Amino acid sequence: MKITGRTTQISDARHRAAMDRRALLTLVLGGAAGLLSPSARAADAPVKVTLYKDPQCGCCENYANYLHNNGFAVTVIGTHDLPLMNEHLGVPAELQGCHLAKMNGYVVEGHVPVDVVKRLLAEKPAIKGITLPGMPAGAPGMFGTKTAPFKIYALGDTPAKIYATE
Repeated sequence: MKITGRTTQISDARHRAAMDRRALLTLVLGGAAGLLSPSARAADAPVKVTLYKDPQCGCCENYANYLHNNGFAVTVIGTHDLPLMNEHLGVPAELQGCHLAKMNGYVVEGHVPVDVVKRLLAEKPAIKGITLPGMPAGAPGMFGTKTAPFKIYALGDTPAKIYATE
């Protein structure tokens, strides 16, 4: 019986050691996977957007939904201070849209198509942001039919230049 007990003790000790090795291996591999893929995890996380709009504007809500449907995490804030916000952010009056969004350190003014927004975020140019002035028909979130290519401008310290034509 003592042999059986000793065999059981050895067997239990081997089992615990094997479990300890498995636990350590799982911890190491799991931790290494976490260390090796932070950019992959960050790429999977939606870009956070804060969209400021006039509280009564429906097309701005449509644009917020458009961004959301294209993978962005959108928070909408109604405000009557858009002209002051635009002035503070350096958006000239002639280039303003009906709402502004902040994301990843950039300003996106107006109904800018999502492909151009994604290009901005991927390229990370040294500008303040981009704008599609006014409320052009057929733009994302707007009703009507697009009648001409959209001219999206880069915002910076110099006079605005065309960033994209869509």
